[in-house]
Amino acid sequence: MKVKRILAFVCIFALLTASMFTLDSCSKKDDGKYTVGICQQLTHPALDQATEGFKAALIEKLGEENVTFDSQNAQDQKDLCTSIANSFVTDKVDLILANATNALQACSNATTEIPILGTSITEYGVALGLDDFDGTVGGNISGTSDLAPLDEQAQMIIDLFPDAKTVGLLYCSSEPNSAYQVAVVKEYLTGKGITCTDYTFSGSEDVALVAQQAAADSDAIYIPTDNTAASSAEIINGAVLPTKTPIIAGEEGICKGCGVATLSISYYNIGYKTGEMAAQILTGEKNISDMPIEYDNSPVKKYNKSICEELGITPPEGYEAIED
Repeated sequence: MKVKRILAFVCIFALLTASMFTLDSCSKKDDGKYTVGICQQLTHPALDQATEGFKAALIEKLGEENVTFDSQNAQDQKDLCTSIANSFVTDKVDLILANATNALQACSNATTEIPILGTSITEYGVALGLDDFDGTVGGNISGTSDLAPLDEQAQMIIDLFPDAKTVGLLYCSSEPNSAYQVAVVKEYLTGKGITCTDYTFSGSEDVALVAQQAAADSDAIYIPTDNTAASSAEIINGAVLPTKTPIIAGEEGICKGCGVATLSISYYNIGYKTGEMAAQILTGEKNISDMPIEYDNSPVKKYNKSICEELGITPPEGYEAIED
């Protein structure tokens, strides 16, 4: 009988201890303080602005004293994206921001439990290999897209360079969202009777040579929102200027480095929107699995003043100059 009483006492003690730990754990979750991991694929102005906007929104919504950011940059290395994502899972952060496609893929592979918000992602169905993507990823993933209307970008080439018969499509072969954008633009332009040719580079080491070839063969070049191209914009500019081949770019950062014009969204704005979504998730206002991908619905036509002057191009009315 004594043994049974002792065992009963031990069981009751164990249950009470477990309850105490559970209550303590809940109190820590409900104290309004959060740790957010940020995995940014690489450094360049567009992604930097998205991260800046994300932080600003979360600080505004939750208070600077209530949110701690663990910001890490993968320097455009897929393996490092994976390591960063796994470290966030080990550290049990409350939410992850995945800034750009490789970062999103790595974080998606690392956890199905921690909420993941993507930003600077062009097309989530392509990035995550979803055949039935309908605007909402579901599970533990949502976020914002940097997609501007691709048909309008393609039309800019026709409007600015009506005599162009050949267009080179310049992008990194390892970025699936770049290939997606190029396919849409190619379909639009070929439908207008323009010959389009893909020119793909594998990384920054061969971008100059490929850009030179594209410039030599083409009346104009289109570059989508491509992370490698963004980080190599100055190299591309040096490669194409000798032939004076104009470039239409998918986003402002690339255009600033090597383009003539762009129809670009604001990366700060989509980052800020992502931060607002993060606040809603962390405070329990919304469930991430129900949140559709958000877009910037106010793209702006912009031009690069210095390159336009060098090529003797006068932008049409309605285009804003990119600020230095």
